[in-house]
Amino acid sequence: MGRRWSFLIGLLGAVYLLGSVRGEQQPSETAAQRCFCQVSGYLDDCTCDVETIDRFNNYRLFPRLQQLLESDYFRYYKVNLKKPCPFWNDISQCGRRDCAVKPCQSDEVPDGIKSASYKYSEEANNLIEECEQAERLGAVDESLSEETQKAVLQWTKHDDSSDNFCEADDIQSPDAEYVDLLLNPERYTGYKGPDAWKIWNVIYEENCFKPQTIKRPLNPLASGQENTFYSWLEGLCVEKRAFYRLISGLHASINVHLSARYLLQDTWLDKKWGHNITEFQQRFDGILTEGEGPRRLKNLYFLYLIELRALSKVLPFFERPDFQLFTGNKDQDTENKMLLLEILHEIKSFPLHFDENSFFAGDKKEANKLKEDFRLHFRNISRIMDCVGCFKCRLWGKLQTQGLGTALKILFSEKLIANMPESGPSYEFHLTRQEIVSLLNAFGRISTSVKELENFRNLLQNIQ
Repeated sequence: MGRRWSFLIGLLGAVYLLGSVRGEQQPSETAAQRCFCQVSGYLDDCTCDVETIDRFNNYRLFPRLQQLLESDYFRYYKVNLKKPCPFWNDISQCGRRDCAVKPCQSDEVPDGIKSASYKYSEEANNLIEECEQAERLGAVDESLSEETQKAVLQWTKHDDSSDNFCEADDIQSPDAEYVDLLLNPERYTGYKGPDAWKIWNVIYEENCFKPQTIKRPLNPLASGQENTFYSWLEGLCVEKRAFYRLISGLHASINVHLSARYLLQDTWLDKKWGHNITEFQQRFDGILTEGEGPRRLKNLYFLYLIELRALSKVLPFFERPDFQLFTGNKDQDTENKMLLLEILHEIKSFPLHFDENSFFAGDKKEANKLKEDFRLHFRNISRIMDCVGCFKCRLWGKLQTQGLGTALKILFSEKLIANMPESGPSYEFHLTRQEIVSLLNAFGRISTSVKELENFRNLLQNIQ
């Protein structure tokens, strides 16, 4: 009997040791898992999951969207990069050559774009240009036709509208210049340190409805207040919580771009740009960022859903027969409008759109006050972009904030869009060419981020 028990105990011990050895030999968590294992499933405040977005974006939307954005209508963006910072004077301008922006020469921009003939059909543009010229003079000339006077007043009403979420550049300013976005791509410029940190810190600390006593995670002054921050965030109303997540998602998207188009090699012969895995891990690895990285990526997906929803709702504006993506090249303009409508119909077919009806619901007076606060906070962020010391970063920051602001304007203009006339100028709801170019390019940047996340997943797969 004693021998039997000894044999049994020995056998169990061997099994335990074998299991322990196998456990020790199990592979540790990969770098891809540390960045992405929490970036899956359903998103907060949404009925959509990450995997559905990945499939829809990467295989159905991304290729056609990139084709559209390479067209003349969408590659030329007029911007004033010389506006002074309205908040502080001690801006350190980036002296690196990669921070510079090369504006277009006058003969490089299609005449149709320069003449502002982009709003409606060629026949309607004469009236619109006359209206805009009169408006710039600051008064409604009584010698103008009654129709033109009415249009001038309507355009003025539009420009002063409380539905605008951004402080747009005055494109008539002598300092406003056309920039070819394809020749000035968003990528890593070397702009970092205290100046760059100051921009984002002011955005988060002063414009995201956050009291000063609540510190963001990874803030040097936070001292272990991460749980306090997220308890505070979850206690906010859905609108303010969404505002924070939109800004965080935009920040994350920009960081994905910088990591994906990083200067890997710089010699007198050539420059090599590509994916910097280490840079991506420093920004999004769950361990290196103490859990913040995956949260940031989920906020990027939330931003994607918001802009996707706006594009689905603005389809009727672009479907009107009078609307053109006018550059002066009739065949190209027709093809581009067809491609745009194909993309927007594809977007409309997305099965799990964000439901914005929960925003600004309830008591009408309180909802209107909240919407105004929301709008003013975002307008303030658009003004902060003029404080960015790197001109290329400023260019893309201004474009992407204007694009997001345009998306928000669309989301909260549902009734105005529904009441648009089938032809001719739409006075109640209108998008300028600047808004259209920024809206599609901003969404193109987020779409690119989602596509790049797939690339980084693959690159990190075999890294421990």
